[in-house]
Amino acid sequence: MKKTEDCCEVFCYDEEKVNRIRNDLANQEMLSVTKVFKALADDTRVKIAYALCREDELCVCDVANITGSSMATASHHLRTLKNLGLAKYRKEGKLVFYSLDDDHVKQLILLALLHSKEVAIPHGN
Repeated sequence: MKKTEDCCEVFCYDEEKVNRIRNDLANQEMLSVTKVFKALADDTRVKIAYALCREDELCVCDVANITGSSMATASHHLRTLKNLGLAKYRKEGKLVFYSLDDDHVKQLILLALLHSKEVAIPHGN
């Protein structure tokens, strides 16, 4: 088997750190973090989240036009964001308006956008 330079040659260097962090990762909050990143791992949902960063709220039909998708697809993605706690909605007559649930989501999107401008991230990965 070929050895690589970027791998350790020992089994465990600092068992105390390993155990402490492993315990941190076992809590329920880590599952919530995973859900946030899974929600934002979809191209359309990131576009929707970005659009909701730019505007306080948007109706489903406008989100569909912005993303170039059907209203059913936009509604599905918005519902996913809502179910994961990233967005909220209000109904006004025949219109449904969505907004980001809190400023943390907006900060996360804008920070990721800023990061992508600073670091050359290959497209298609």
